[in-house]
Amino acid sequence: MDVPEEFAGETEVMLSMAKQFLLKAGGNNNVVLSPLSIHMILRLIAAGSKGSTLHQLLSFLKAKSTHHLTSFASHLIALLLPDASLSGGPCLRFAHALCLHHSLSLKPSFKQLLDSDFKATLAQLDFQTKAAQVIEEINSWAEKETSGLIKEVLPAGSVESSARLVFANALYFKGAWKDKFDESKTKQYDFHLGSGSSVKAPFMTSKKKQYIRACDGFKVLGLPYKQGEDKRRFTMYLFLPDSNDGLSALVEKVGSESGFLERHLPQRQVEVSDFRIPKFKISYGVETSTVLKELGVTLPFCGGELTEMVESGDGEKLYVSSIFHKALIQVNEEGSEAAAASAAVITLMCLPSTIDFVADHPFLFVVREDMSGTLLFIGQLLHPLAG
Repeated sequence: MDVPEEFAGETEVMLSMAKQFLLKAGGNNNVVLSPLSIHMILRLIAAGSKGSTLHQLLSFLKAKSTHHLTSFASHLIALLLPDASLSGGPCLRFAHALCLHHSLSLKPSFKQLLDSDFKATLAQLDFQTKAAQVIEEINSWAEKETSGLIKEVLPAGSVESSARLVFANALYFKGAWKDKFDESKTKQYDFHLGSGSSVKAPFMTSKKKQYIRACDGFKVLGLPYKQGEDKRRFTMYLFLPDSNDGLSALVEKVGSESGFLERHLPQRQVEVSDFRIPKFKISYGVETSTVLKELGVTLPFCGGELTEMVESGDGEKLYVSSIFHKALIQVNEEGSEAAAASAAVITLMCLPSTIDFVADHPFLFVVREDMSGTLLFIGQLLHPLAG
């Protein structure tokens, strides 16, 4: 699989965005999110924008033009996200949907983009009198596309009668470890929390060689998933700081230093002595607009330039009122299963060597496709028993 040039720089954008979400959550919450899912929603909004709003989004996404935006989406969906389960690899699904107010019609160019590059499904509903039905439709769609993992991406009341469009996407991943863990060897051990206390949690272990790299102040573990017949390579990486309270500093480095993640990934297997990682399940939801504004993405939330979406004079009155994101991941002896969904609500303005690797304290994790460097999921585990 040849990875096109459009993928260059995508990882840094996603890591920078993920860093902000992780640090915003602080040291009190387990977090999982899909930078890819949020990233694609922003690309879709950019494709429907013009003027300063478009330029701001292009700058943030490090894209030269709307063509780069849409060709990335097209290449990503075609090359990296086809289901690999029929050939023994991970089960993958990535879908887009659009709900549109029944009185509006899409501009032909935007509809073609949705059809050809994003493969989006379209539904038209009466937002003014049936806003609750819009929420129900999007949530039911997300639940179906994520095999039941994401049941509610849009909370109750999140779509008001003044809304006119809702963009949504859903990402589902289920992969088996290349070398599964023996469930009979899973035992209870202490996991040391950032507060200084500890909890008993189930830890998986193995005596087999592992992909581990010892770095200055942290270690990195690579757990490859069973692969299919193509060249894609999916791996979960655990970034474990040496100190129990070193996670925030490590997140800062991973999200700020260019090429940091790529430079520190393990490339060879090593013998292990004490090797333990916890089983865990994390569910996390967030409304992203505050973090995106802090990152400099402000104009889509002001409105006035989302004019390339619908055939209506109301296009100049549209603005992004909210972008909701929900993600879940569970990791066990067999492998891991993860899903994420994002939904942007567009509203009508009413004017304005032998190595130990014991993951017994907070760590960062990443699910990544290694040929392209694309980040499917990223998160932090602070407490293995707090879902």
